[in-house]
Amino acid sequence: MIELISNIPLIGGFLATVLPFVVVIGIVVFIHEFGHYIVGRWCGIHAEVFSLGFGKELYARTDSRGTRWRIGALPLGGYVKFLGDADGSSRPDRNSVEGMDAATLARSFPGAALWKRALTVLAGPVANFILTIVIYLGLIFWSGVAVDEARIGEIPASVAGETPLMQGDLVTAVNGEPVATFGDLARAVSESTAPVELDVIRDGQDLSLDVTNLRPPYVAGVRPLSAASRAGIRAGDLLLTADGQDLPDITRLQEIVQGSEGEPLEIVLRRDAQTLTVEMIPTEEDVPQPDGSFARQVIIGVSVSTYLQPQVRAAGPVEAVTLAVDRTINIVTGTFDGIGQMISGNVSPTNLQGPVGIAQVSGETAGQGLTNFIMLIALISTAIGLMNLFPIPVLDGGHLVFYAIEAVTGRVPSGKWVDFAMALGLAMVLSLMLFATYNDITRL
Repeated sequence: MIELISNIPLIGGFLATVLPFVVVIGIVVFIHEFGHYIVGRWCGIHAEVFSLGFGKELYARTDSRGTRWRIGALPLGGYVKFLGDADGSSRPDRNSVEGMDAATLARSFPGAALWKRALTVLAGPVANFILTIVIYLGLIFWSGVAVDEARIGEIPASVAGETPLMQGDLVTAVNGEPVATFGDLARAVSESTAPVELDVIRDGQDLSLDVTNLRPPYVAGVRPLSAASRAGIRAGDLLLTADGQDLPDITRLQEIVQGSEGEPLEIVLRRDAQTLTVEMIPTEEDVPQPDGSFARQVIIGVSVSTYLQPQVRAAGPVEAVTLAVDRTINIVTGTFDGIGQMISGNVSPTNLQGPVGIAQVSGETAGQGLTNFIMLIALISTAIGLMNLFPIPVLDGGHLVFYAIEAVTGRVPSGKWVDFAMALGLAMVLSLMLFATYNDITRL
């Protein structure tokens, strides 16, 4: 669908970028704000406005509870304005609150008990984390989980003619060394040089297979906004030649890319049964190293691996939930690691992306298939939830800090101090967004 849209004359490329971005941000923001709304409602706090987007109102309706649901023209966020709020940032409207009777004050956000306000604010980020977990749950139930034994899963169409292996083969030994699990098989393959002799059981028969190469440059993933992504390379492609040179293995590909020094490369690849030729210009970027540090390297933005994949089985409910939570936690820890690397100077802050960069990533990811697009929603949902927990005024984490101070001191922080902190926090957030947008523009 995205490819068809991108081929529309004049506006196709723009729509292919903007539409996926609006979908991603719309879903993530709606879930975040709905978390605030529904928990506030459960706590007896009246929501006056639920807005998806900012600016000029494109659509609105008022429900039976008196909440105005609106869509704004600028799809860069959203807000819930509760009774007693001055605006969507939950800053109290003191003049309005002072004029409320007891019944109205009880339904307002400033008049709610401290624990109700805290839960309502916390509910937004938590809703984002729940969305991520639900997405991963769906993907795990859809795709299954790997079996423990060294049994071969689906052979990619681009590689099928290159290997004697078949789906369902049970590998028992690599070059005469027994293997019991798929992890054993993967380690043995990574340590072996071509050709490799595999002992397998196929349909109850013992076979010995000579496999010329188990580690050709098979594309397992493509990073958005990379040279490979812009050239149209996709996960599942098999890279055959680079700059006219054969690519017998992953190492040779790395050598050619590193030696290109950023000059254009012509890549010949196989996609399913088709042979295609693309051109790209490798880029120099910060690349993680095995020891956790980063180094500047010339890359094209693909992850390459052996084409061997394990067979899968259905996951049980408890196992699926555990895996989904683990994957969500991995995103959170990876984000903190990235922030730490930027603070320490190991990674340039120019890697930060703003709305333009996220729009580009959304468009390119949508072109790589529905599964990748859904995973992007999970990634951004986690990032939005985590960012909102940072202790910066105007963000949810800043409000929680105010509530912590109120809980400890027994009184609401001074209105003037809160206003100053909110203004400072807003300036920080806008400055960061402008810097990230500047990065986006310099990468165009």
